[in-house]
Amino acid sequence: MSLSAKKVAMIFEFGTKDEKISTLESLANTSDPEIINKIISKLDDVDIKVRGEAFSSLVLNENNISKFLIQNLNSESKNIRGYSALVLANRRNTDAISEIINLTKDQSGMVRACALGALGYLKAKQASKVIHSCFFDSNLEVKKSALKAAIDIGDKISSEEIKELSKEKDPEIEKLLVQVKVNS
Repeated sequence: MSLSAKKVAMIFEFGTKDEKISTLESLANTSDPEIINKIISKLDDVDIKVRGEAFSSLVLNENNISKFLIQNLNSESKNIRGYSALVLANRRNTDAISEIINLTKDQSGMVRACALGALGYLKAKQASKVIHSCFFDSNLEVKKSALKAAIDIGDKISSEEIKELSKEKDPEIEKLLVQVKVNS
């Protein structure tokens, strides 16, 4: 079944959750730029299952859709910014690393955490300095993501950074700190 962009827009706007999900499933290999952007817009759907299906559809798409995802790293929507970074990481798109690094300074903690997760997943060693600076972020989830990213890229962590992260008294951080290479 080949859907027009107009039909897809109608389903995404007025369809039920199940109609949106089945439409997203059917579009996993589209190369139509208009439809790809409509799928990306569903990363901000009110329903988490629709967002999840949009995410899967984008990750599984075998066409070169990276430029659309990279453009959406500047979206007004924090969900679209954050999840686009994660889609790019899941697609192993290392070309997007510099744009994802920019998101570590986003006003949204969720976007910063997603960006750090993406950088760790991509083993982006060139992001080391930015990752370490996020150990001092005001948001706990960002600190956790930064620590996980540092571990993922194989970085050593200074005793000062360990002390800073330990202040949180967070069980997840404590578990991650056990995996840390200490830079003395």
